[in-house]
Amino acid sequence: MIKELLRETGNRMQKALQNLEADLKSVRTGRASPALLERVKVNYYGTATPLNQLAVISAPEPHLLVVRPYDPSSLGDIERGIQQADLGLNPNNDGRIIRVPIPRLTEERRRELVKQVNRRVEETKVTIRNIRRDALEELREYEDESLISEDDFTRARDQLQDVTDSYTEKAEEITERKEQDIMQV
Repeated sequence: MIKELLRETGNRMQKALQNLEADLKSVRTGRASPALLERVKVNYYGTATPLNQLAVISAPEPHLLVVRPYDPSSLGDIERGIQQADLGLNPNNDGRIIRVPIPRLTEERRRELVKQVNRRVEETKVTIRNIRRDALEELREYEDESLISEDDFTRARDQLQDVTDSYTEKAEEITERKEQDIMQV
């Protein structure tokens, strides 16, 4: 019962980290990456649709993204979607494809991006702590219902804290890697 709860808690924390990593892929670094545009929503026939479902996104050069829409009539919508995504990018539409030059980041913009990353990581840590709190409440219920002893509760609580600490450390490692990517000139 306790092992199952700890395993489920670990799985939920792992999903929180996976969401963080996916979220951080959309944060700009100095290089062009198709992941930068994957989460951009485009108003396509009245529906907010992810850009990666409407077009092929490639990075032929380190400072250029190319967006090739499946439907050429959606070029204008895709261009507007990229502009409204607040990524600081200015797409160029030539009638067939959209070129998105990735400007070099200034030191000030790099620091803003690092702050943005730190905010997202802090939100993930809060999520991890909330998952821990839920598991701890469940352990207390087990103890109150005499399903586990007080000693089992104490051991499980310590194991839960160890799991939480390990996922928090992993979130910190993800942060450090992303900060290095952003600050690298």
